[in-house]
Amino acid sequence: MINWTDIHNAIESADTIVITTHIMPDGDGLGSSVAMYHHLKEANKDCRIFIASELPEEYEFLNKGNIIHCYTPGTDDAWIQNADLAVIFDVGDFMRMKTIGELLSAKNIPMLNIDHHPIQKNSPFTINVVETSVAATGELVYDYLNLFQKNPITVQMWEGLYTAVLTDTGSFAYSNTSIKCHQIAIESLKAGVDISKIHQGVYQSRPLEKMKLFSKVIDNVELDCNGELAWFSIDEKMVASVGAERKHVDGFTDMVRAINGVEVAVMIFENENSCRVNFRSKGKYIVNSIALKLGGGGHQLACGAVVKGSLDNVIQKVLELTKAEIASQNGSER
Repeated sequence: MINWTDIHNAIESADTIVITTHIMPDGDGLGSSVAMYHHLKEANKDCRIFIASELPEEYEFLNKGNIIHCYTPGTDDAWIQNADLAVIFDVGDFMRMKTIGELLSAKNIPMLNIDHHPIQKNSPFTINVVETSVAATGELVYDYLNLFQKNPITVQMWEGLYTAVLTDTGSFAYSNTSIKCHQIAIESLKAGVDISKIHQGVYQSRPLEKMKLFSKVIDNVELDCNGELAWFSIDEKMVASVGAERKHVDGFTDMVRAINGVEVAVMIFENENSCRVNFRSKGKYIVNSIALKLGGGGHQLACGAVVKGSLDNVIQKVLELTKAEIASQNGSER
């Protein structure tokens, strides 16, 4: 059981607090950060949200008042290294904090990790608040606010909490969706959150370049394992050919998973001297064991890794492991 009193005491004793999440932030990490930011501001804390990569366009609605800062080495270092505490959301693996994590570690800033991903071995976090049974880290923030938010939770806090559970449950459609997730949605509505506007921001505001890139992806999707495995690769030339950017690949694996008959979708995305690999499963197959073998991690049905090597070599390695795992879980050999 989580001892929220100890967590609250750690936060209360800090005057200056860094809030952050993983690189290529999603709705859960950002929503949790925004909800906590407004809580801490009400408590008269000097706090700032820093992210290690660009804010995705679909979450710009969370950035009212430009409270989310894209970390700039040198410019932001002085503020961060003088912080009393860093509160970190949904990161999964310390390495996914990139340069922000490196700076926090180098300056020995105490790190409070709040997450629903399994803890990685040799984690450098000072305090870990981890509950893998919840659908979203935002649920843990909800629990904390219910205990220690002195005034009623504000609309801005609810917007963050709602975004967190909306996105990590696939619009309340995934099997991880709980009563608490729906309770957060109900309370968000009661507080006046415009859930239609949030849904449009997250799911219906995609740049044309992203959709052009996805059209190329669909043209190149390959099916294996009797149609249960769908995989695709993206290289730098494909991205450049439609004027897209690297960030525009986010969400493609989920979209390919939606193909009828597909149980597992895999993206292999070329990224300089390595490849980003994403796995998504509808539930028949557990896929995080594959990500772990590749040096990554994540949830049973949604996970990933960064694998060094050329695109061709990584594709071969990933497909061999994935096909073998599907065959193993079917109780058969390939």
